[in-house]
Amino acid sequence: MRNDKNLAWFGCLLLSVAGLTPVVAEEEPDKTEILVVTGTRSAVPILDMAGNIDSVSQEEVDLLRVDHPSEILNRLSGVHIQRNNGFESLASIRSPVLTGPGAAGAFLFLEDGVALRAAGFANNNGLAEVNMEQAGGIEVIRGPGSAFYGSNAVHGLINVLSRAPSRDPQREIDISGGPHDLYKIKSTISDTIGDHGYRLNAYGAEDDGYRDSSGFGMQKLQARHDFRGVNNSVKTVLSVFNLNQETAGFINSGDNGGGCYTSTKAARFIYKDMAAMRRNCDRDAYRDWYSIRLSSRWDHDVNDSQSFSITPYFRDNDMEFRQHYLPSRAIEENEHTSVGVLSGYTWAFDAGHKVTVGVDAEYTDGSLKETQQLPDRFSFGKARQQGVHYDYEVEAIVVAPYLHTQWQLFERLRATFGLRYEYTRYDYDNQIADGTTKADGTSCVNNPPAAPAGANEIPCLYKRPADRDDKFHNFSPKLGATFRLSEDSSLFVNWSRGHRAPQVTDLYRIQNQQITGNIKSERIDSAEFGLRGINHGIRYEAVFFTMDKENFFFRDTNGLNVTNGKTDHHGIEITLFVPVLDRFDIATTYTFAQHEYGDFVNASGIVAGNAVDTAPENMANVRFGWNFLKRGRAEMEWQHMGSYFLDPSSAHKYKGHDVFHLRVSKPVHNNVTLHARILNLSDKAYATRADFAFGAYRFFGGEERSFHGGMTISF
Repeated sequence: MRNDKNLAWFGCLLLSVAGLTPVVAEEEPDKTEILVVTGTRSAVPILDMAGNIDSVSQEEVDLLRVDHPSEILNRLSGVHIQRNNGFESLASIRSPVLTGPGAAGAFLFLEDGVALRAAGFANNNGLAEVNMEQAGGIEVIRGPGSAFYGSNAVHGLINVLSRAPSRDPQREIDISGGPHDLYKIKSTISDTIGDHGYRLNAYGAEDDGYRDSSGFGMQKLQARHDFRGVNNSVKTVLSVFNLNQETAGFINSGDNGGGCYTSTKAARFIYKDMAAMRRNCDRDAYRDWYSIRLSSRWDHDVNDSQSFSITPYFRDNDMEFRQHYLPSRAIEENEHTSVGVLSGYTWAFDAGHKVTVGVDAEYTDGSLKETQQLPDRFSFGKARQQGVHYDYEVEAIVVAPYLHTQWQLFERLRATFGLRYEYTRYDYDNQIADGTTKADGTSCVNNPPAAPAGANEIPCLYKRPADRDDKFHNFSPKLGATFRLSEDSSLFVNWSRGHRAPQVTDLYRIQNQQITGNIKSERIDSAEFGLRGINHGIRYEAVFFTMDKENFFFRDTNGLNVTNGKTDHHGIEITLFVPVLDRFDIATTYTFAQHEYGDFVNASGIVAGNAVDTAPENMANVRFGWNFLKRGRAEMEWQHMGSYFLDPSSAHKYKGHDVFHLRVSKPVHNNVTLHARILNLSDKAYATRADFAFGAYRFFGGEERSFHGGMTISF
C-alpha cells in the first residue's frame, strides 16, 4: 500500500472526516470516583485499591476498532503483546515476552472475571477468543492477582468486560474495510425493559493477509442478559468464537526458508526487506479454533451488611494447528471441556471493614494429540520421529478456598489481607506406548547423515510418562495498604505471591532428558509501591515493583526444556492523562524494567544476571487527542519499543523501533459516524517479534503503512 494515489485519496478522506469546524467538545466530569471491578470482583473506588490497575474505557474501544488485541493492550504500561499474522500472539505483562512450554500459564485471561480457559490448559494465543472488539471495557493488573485469582495469575491478568445492556433501544451496525481485502462487520442490538436488559453482539472478519497465503475468517457472537431486582441481580453471558486461519510462520536467516525468498539484507536486518516479509514459507501452517462459554452470576443482598455471589460456568474449547515454529512441524489437536463455580460471601462491618470468604471449584476433561507428518529426521542434536508423538487424556480438578479482608485502620489508612489455597489434581491417561519409543513401542531408529558417527539408535526426543496422578498444593497470600493523601490522591503498597500449577503440557509432553514428575509449581513473590491520583481531569499512576520467580519453565537456546529457572524483575511503570485546554489531551505510558536470569544450574550456560531474552528495558506509548466535535475525535499515537536480546545467552539483539498511528472518528449525521485509520503512518520497516533459535534470526515483520475506513450506522 505504498501507492501515492492511495495516500492522496486517504489524506482527503481523513480531512473530510475530521472537518475544520471548531465545535467545542462536551466537558467530561471530574471522575474522582473511578470504579474498578477486577481486583475484588466487585466495584471499588480506584483510589482505595491496594495494588496497580490499568484500564481501557468503552469509548476507547470504540475509537480504536482494532484488528488485533495488541492494538489495545500495547497502549498500557507494563504490557506488550507481540503479534504475527491473523490472531497469533505472545504476551508480556510485567515480564519478558514469554514463549515455549510454560509461557501460556503465566497470564490469566478473563471475561467478566471467569477464565477463558481451564487453569492447566492455557494457550499463548488465548486473547483471540474474547470479544475485545465490542468490549464494555478492559482492566489489567500487572503482577500476581489478588486472593480472588489463583493459578496462571503469575505475571498479570487481563479482564475483558462485556458491554452492559443499553437503557434505551439501540440498533447499530459497523462496516469497515482495509488493505489485502480485509473486511469487518459488527452489529449490536440492546434495550432494557423493566427489570430486564439484554444485548446481542455479533462480529465477523475476513482477511486475505498482508503475507502470502495468510488469510483468516473469524466470527464472534456474544449475548448478555441482566436482571435487576430489589435484593437480587443476575448477569448471564454467552460467548461463541470460531477461527479458521492460514498461518504465516517466521521469516528467518537460516536454511529453513527453503529457498522461498532471497534477501540482500544482513541476517539480523532481514525484517527491513519488505518483499521478504510478505512471503510465507509455511504455506501448510494453519489454526482452526472453536470455543463456547456460558456463565451466570447471581448477586443477592441478604441484609444491609451481608451479601453473596455465585457464578456457575461452562466452557468448551477445540483447537487444531500446525507447529510451524518447531523443526517437527507436527500437528497438534487439543480440546477441553470444563464446568465450574465461583462463589463468595461478604460481611460489611461498621467503620468500613469488609470480609469476603469463598470457594472456587472446577472440573475439566481434556486431551492432546501431536502427530508429525514429516519423515524421521535428526536435527539440532535431536531425533524427531514420524507419526504420533503424544496422545493423552487428562481429567483435572481444582478446588480453591479463599479469604479477602479490608480494614479501615484510620480515617485515611486502609489495609488489605488475602489468602488463597489452591488444590490441583491431574489424572493422566497415556493412549500410546510409554517412554521414548515410537507410538507403537518400536525403537526410534534414526541414522541420517547428520547423526553422530556410529550412531545406530537414537532415543526419540519425545518422552511419554506412564499413566499417573499428580497433585499440587499452592498458597497465595497478599498484604497491602492504601493511604489517602487527599480526596483525589493516594499511596499504596502491596506484597503478594503468585503461582501456577504446571500446565498439562509441562507435565506430560516432556523431552527425553527430563525426569517424569520432576516439575514444581512456578512461584513469584512481588512487592510494589505506588502513587495515583485524579484531579481536574488529570489522571496519573506511578508504580515501583520488584519480583523474584522460581521454577521458571522455559526453552533454552538449545531447544531443551528447563524447569528450574530463576528470574528477577524490577522496574517502574508510569501512566498519565492530561487534558489540554478545552479540546485536547495527552496520554502517556512508560515502562522501564529489567528482567534477569537468577542463579540456577542449566546446561546451556546461561549466566546469572544476563537479561532474559525478548525483554526490552524501555517501552512507551504517547497519544495526542483532539475532540474537535461533540462526538468527533482525532488521535495520533506513537509506540516506542526499546532494544532487547533475542536468545537466553544474550548473543543476539534487536534494536527496537518507533511506529506511529493516526485515527479519526466523526459523526456526519445523527445516525451515521465515519471513521478512518492509518496504521504505521511513517511506513516503518520493523519486526513485531524477533528472536534467535535453531541457528537463525527469526522475525514476524510489521505490516507496511495501511489504510482502514468505515462507518457506523444507528437505527
